[in-house]
Amino acid sequence: MDSHSQPSDKEIAAPDIKSLFVGFFMLGLTGFGGVLPLAHRMLVETRQWLSQEEFTELLGLCQFLPGGNIINLSVAVGLKFRGIAGALAAILGLIAAPTAIVICLGIVYDQFHNNVHVQHAFAGLAAAAAGLLVSMAIKIVLPLRRRPVAIAIAAICFVAITFLNLPLLPTMLVLSPISIFATWRLEA
Repeated sequence: MDSHSQPSDKEIAAPDIKSLFVGFFMLGLTGFGGVLPLAHRMLVETRQWLSQEEFTELLGLCQFLPGGNIINLSVAVGLKFRGIAGALAAILGLIAAPTAIVICLGIVYDQFHNNVHVQHAFAGLAAAAAGLLVSMAIKIVLPLRRRPVAIAIAAICFVAITFLNLPLLPTMLVLSPISIFATWRLEA
């Protein structure tokens, strides 16, 4: 197998409950402020639990559901491999460390929020998170490059939300059935 091939299902064993917890715990611990790009790296590139296409499709579903994308993704991956116990392990792993860190940072920030150095540190963190988001967007778009319907729907959604300032939920409620129908009719 060459270095660019995806492994078959027989080569990579489905993660057990402990692996799901530890994988998402490390993700939550290391991905503070920009977890989605790191989730892609963990799930697709490092642990190879999902293919690029599976990740993109699962993320698309998770973005449509209410709640945080990474929270939805952790639950979906846990459910896929180990049912409800896997979903609980993944979500608890994901939120354990960030919850403790946010509580500690909240206490510290409450004491020092007027300090210019603290304000600069938070501005730098915001810039880094934006860079991670752009990187993730590029990785998500790449599998769609051979799917003109998906590219067209994504472009329409981007224009509707970014330039026309339409609300996300109604835009998604209109475009989702159109996307499903168009993909079914034109790409099937």
